[in-house]
Amino acid sequence: MSSEKSTFGLIATFDEAPEIYEAAKKVRDAGFKKWDVFTPYPVHGMDDAMGLNRSRVPRFTLVGGISGFCIGILLTWYMNSYDYPLIVGGKPYWNPVYPFPVMYELTILLAAFGTLGGMFITNLLPQHYHPVFNYEKFYQSSDDRFMLVIECEDPNFEAEKTRSFLNTIGAKEIAEVES
Repeated sequence: MSSEKSTFGLIATFDEAPEIYEAAKKVRDAGFKKWDVFTPYPVHGMDDAMGLNRSRVPRFTLVGGISGFCIGILLTWYMNSYDYPLIVGGKPYWNPVYPFPVMYELTILLAAFGTLGGMFITNLLPQHYHPVFNYEKFYQSSDDRFMLVIECEDPNFEAEKTRSFLNTIGAKEIAEVES
């Protein structure tokens, strides 16, 4: 196994939220595809500035909710009409009105599980290691610095051109990140 480290990309540091917001728009407009932003707090509108699409997590939530509702219906029908049918007070074996709390609670429970599972799947979690952790000042991105990383795998990445581009968009400090 080789001990040589390869370059993951370039990381640029910014001091304020408006600076990184504008930089993200410029990186998006320049056509870069493999890049990310790290901020100490959520920056309103950053997903639009980065050109990100709407999250797919609500689809997982919908599938989980529909599954929970259908399982609730089948579960109550099976227990009341098929497995152990009882006529109580002249009522029918199964009616969707009486077991509604079971169906409702299973809908909520499986929708929540769908949301959690969707978040893990779409965010590629758990991810215990990322190459940006190799940058010695990366910890500042959770305190008071804003960072933008452009990966080497990006089709538009050329080391010197990308470095000069990051300089022109206002980066305070630019460094290479090793993978």
